Order: sequence, then C-alpha cells, then structure tokens
Amino acid sequence: MLRPRTVHDVASGKLCTGCGVCAYLAPDEVRMVDVLDHGRRPLPITPVGAAGSGATAALDCCPGVRLGHGSSRPAPGEIPELRPAWGPVRAIWEGYAADPAIRYAGSSGGVATALAGHCLTGEGMAGVLHIGARADVPYLNETRLSRTPAELLANAGSRYAPASPCDRLDLVESAEAPCVFVGKPCDVAAARMARQVRPELDRKLGLTIAIFCAGTPTTRGTLEMLDRLGVADPTRLESVHYRGAGWPGSARARLADDPPQLRRELSYAESWGDILQKHRQWRCYLCADHTGEFADVAVGDPWYRPTGDDPGQSLVLARTERGVRLVEAAIAAGALVLTPVSAGILPASQPNLLRARGAVWGRLRTLRAAGLMTPRLRNLPMAGIWWRHLSTVEKLRSTLGTLRRIGRKRLREPAVLEAYRPPTRDGAPAVPAPGPAPSADSAQTTG
Repeated sequence: MLRPRTVHDVASGKLCTGCGVCAYLAPDEVRMVDVLDHGRRPLPITPVGAAGSGATAALDCCPGVRLGHGSSRPAPGEIPELRPAWGPVRAIWEGYAADPAIRYAGSSGGVATALAGHCLTGEGMAGVLHIGARADVPYLNETRLSRTPAELLANAGSRYAPASPCDRLDLVESAEAPCVFVGKPCDVAAARMARQVRPELDRKLGLTIAIFCAGTPTTRGTLEMLDRLGVADPTRLESVHYRGAGWPGSARARLADDPPQLRRELSYAESWGDILQKHRQWRCYLCADHTGEFADVAVGDPWYRPTGDDPGQSLVLARTERGVRLVEAAIAAGALVLTPVSAGILPASQPNLLRARGAVWGRLRTLRAAGLMTPRLRNLPMAGIWWRHLSTVEKLRSTLGTLRRIGRKRLREPAVLEAYRPPTRDGAPAVPAPGPAPSADSAQTTG
C-alpha cells in the first residue's frame, strides 16, 4: 500500500479532506485553492522537492491520512453504550437557540451559532473562526474570524460547498484571548492534531464545535444546483443559501436584479438528495467520523423528528468536560433552550451515518487489496461494530461498489489539481482569494 511523502501526495492521491491545516502549518510552502471537481486543495507555492520540509511535517496533522483516538474504552463521565459506535459523549440535549432570529436562520435549531455567540458575550472569547460566503463570488467560501454575534448571524446556515477553515488558524493563535473554532468533523480533527504541536494554538482554542457531516460536495455540485435554480449566469448572484429559514430549510439563490416576488428554491431533498450528495469528494466515502468525535461539542439534525413547518431543533452532544461546561453556561445565560435526552436519541436521529461508517471498513479493505493509498484509523472499531450492522447486500455494495469506483473515479491516476478561477461580470476570471480578512459576517453551521 502506498504512503504519502508530503501533503501534495495526499491531494494527488485523492485523500485530501480540504481542511487547510497544511496551509496553516506551512504557509510559505502551501496555499489552498478551490479545484472545481475535487474541493479545496493544497497547491505548492514553491516547487515540490525544493528546500523546505513543511509540506512533509504537515502530514502529522493531516486528517486525510490518519485519524484516531488514544483509546477505544470510555473514559469516566462518558456514556458507555455510545462509545463504541459514536465516540466519546458525556451529555446529549435537544433544543434550539433562544433568539428566534438565530433559530430561524440556522439549518436546524441555531445552536452552533448561539453557543458561539455566547462564548463571545458571556465567556470573554475573542472571536469565532468559521467559514462564510465570499463577497465577490457567493457560491465559494472563505475562512473568517467573527468578533460579534451580529457577524455570526448574518449568514448562519450550512454551506454545502468546499471550505478550509483550518487555513487561518493563525488568526486564533494570534488573537488576544481564546477563540471558538467551528468546522466539519475532519476540520476539527485537524485542529485537534495541530494544537498538539502548536502550544500557543492549544492555549487559544477555547471551544471547538463540529457540525455533523455526510460529505462535502465540490463546487461543480453547487454550479449544478444553481443551474437547477435557474441561475444561468452565476456572476449575477447576490446570495446563495443551502439551508435555513425553517427546518430542514430550502436551497435558495438570488440574483442582484431579481424582482422581490421571484423565489428560486429547491427542497432539501432536491438540493442535497438529488444533486449535491452526488458530487461529494472521494475522501468523504472513506470517512469514519461523521459526528465530530474530536470536538468539544457536536451539533446535528434530529432526523427522527418529522420535518415540515418546524422552526428547527438541534441535537447537541457534549464530548468533553469543557463542552459540558460551556453548553450548561449557555443554557444558564438564556442563550440556549435545551432539554436532556436519552442516549437512544442519537442512533435514532442519525441511522444513515451509522450505516455509512459500516461501509467504510469494506471500502478500505478493498482499496488496500488493490494496493491503493488509504487513511490509517486507530481505535475506531469498524469491523467489530459498524461493519456487523450491515446486511449482506450492503456489504457487497461496499466492496463491489468500491471496485467499480476505482475505475470510474480513476483512483489509480493522480488528481489533476488546477485552481478554479470563477468568471466575473466583465468576463475575466476572478483571482483566487489571497486570504480572508480578520473579521466576517457569516458562519458555517447546521445550527
């Protein structure tokens, strides 16, 4: 089985998650760009093989090639029956943001946005590192450090598009006080590994919030969604929303010259189910952590509930003592309205994620047998717990489907990584954003 030598091998080998931690750790050697059919990817600033070991050292914090817990046993205070299949969980709640505007704007109940906002106003934290829409190209994302609840609220809601929030962990490291980090499970796992090698980052990460994730669609997926929404010319876009405005919310787009009465909308089933999930990057098919096992707090959808006119509910997991303390503080401060729920609510809420994790074991075994590069997973008992839950048909689909994908996705061939240059209104391609400003007005949340 092949082993990567640098993060560029990870990207060309199609194992990159797009988190951006390598650009944070080696800013003189690596830059993150959007690649139309792959996602956010690291490109070399200097020729690969030139002087500099940053792209090699960054492998130690790369969630694309390794992920693992220190132990598979539940620690004191954890819910033992959840540990084997769902990772460390100390407390579970269901509820929503007390502020109705935050609850309505969030993709489920607004909890991630409200909790992050409480950390700013009630816990003395300096900012929230998250992602938001680029002002010049609203269907692309960029990393931002928001310093006020108003900045968090302005674009609350999921961004089902490539994002690399770890690329600006330097903003957390240089902040005057601890900060909140919000990202996908792989982003949070990367931040957790990075804090182990950067003591100042470790001191400044005051809370990590992970959003349950079923995979990251590429920009090609967003463009297909926009086409279905009747957006023939994306350069005229004023805004793009993937969810929110109720639960589960609809995908919405608005052009600068749209009349007020025109509504461009797709249901969640139409946008995610019919379009976006078909464009997920390859590494997401090998993901063993969809629920943020390495975060302080993880937030997702309680899908056991019927959807419709509900203004939104969030399922909230505290995975660390710090997570328990800050969630309870937000409840006491009136920022969150949460009710403790039983451990069984988690598997009832996310049955598809448990099956997806089971299928990963078969995919990894098949890829290794074919001599292809795979991530190394430690203390994630897929064979004993997750794989066993699958039916014979599902197991065959996992293995035989992977054999077909080796050819269809050209997994034996290195990925061609070229920066996507989106067109602008004057017809010239936009220059990829060199780096975000130190403040922002939007957030990636499911809450």
